[in-house]
Amino acid sequence: MTRWGILATGHIAARFAEDLRHVPGAELFAVGSRTPESAKLFADRHCAQRAYGSWAELAADPEVDVVYVATPHAAHHEAALTCLRAGRAVLLEKPFTLDLATSRELVDTARAAGVFLMEAMWMRTNPLILRMVELIADGAIGTVTSVQADFGVAGPFPPEHRMRARVLGGGALLDLGVYPLSLAHLILGVPQHIRSWATLTPEGVDENTGFVLGYDSGAVATLSCGMVGATPLVASVTGTTGRIELPTPFFRPPSLTLHRAGAEPETIAADLTGGGYQYEAIEAQRCLAAGLTESPLVPHATTLEVMALLDAIRAQIGVDYSV
Repeated sequence: MTRWGILATGHIAARFAEDLRHVPGAELFAVGSRTPESAKLFADRHCAQRAYGSWAELAADPEVDVVYVATPHAAHHEAALTCLRAGRAVLLEKPFTLDLATSRELVDTARAAGVFLMEAMWMRTNPLILRMVELIADGAIGTVTSVQADFGVAGPFPPEHRMRARVLGGGALLDLGVYPLSLAHLILGVPQHIRSWATLTPEGVDENTGFVLGYDSGAVATLSCGMVGATPLVASVTGTTGRIELPTPFFRPPSLTLHRAGAEPETIAADLTGGGYQYEAIEAQRCLAAGLTESPLVPHATTLEVMALLDAIRAQIGVDYSV
């Protein structure tokens, strides 16, 4: 049995707790929050045995095997570092941190301590996304020439909301744009060229952002994110002999459609249980059981490469969390 701790008690933490019920051999064992009251309420609601009123207390519990960190973005670094220094394995919500430097510090800390660390980019553990990667690798659509994806939500959000508050790491890019960016990276790797545009809120975070990635192979990725209107949340991957379409929401698709040149479209569906968070938990448990300190599906190098791209895009659009 893998004993899970959850650090934070918000909406995403609750969804993860619900999905742990679909993970064989998983137990929600402990909860940590900034206050005992919040931790106890969450623990009672989700049947966890222990509730801690501080992150350090949760991290210090030797019976916790792995901690899922689901705080707002700006607290990821401190929360994960607290757990890693205490020897706890960590599954850390995306985006890993606010910038490459702090992300690299977490990776270096985990490696030095020999402790498991994985970014909770659930899209990369989704069975249908993995099936898409297999199809592309098998040449089902030829050589990839284009990736298109969008992630926009309607809002509006008040200035103090985590989506807009700069002190919390707000903005569309880190919260939403990381998905289209990660999809493009999954398929095409690191681009050689980046061009980005955005409109900013009065708080100095991006509210409507577009970015185009160019590759020396000739491939392009056209991506967008925003919090000023609900976009279709779809994606497509085009190759020289076909196309794969991911319906809404592309990062947790119910199916995919394969278009091969000269053939009828083929829809591939999967009977996916739960909300989708269980697959990242299953991968983390698999790695822990195998004695791995990083996941081959979401390796440290991938996390750092995507964070470097986020840094580059932020520099182009003028979003700076350090001021």
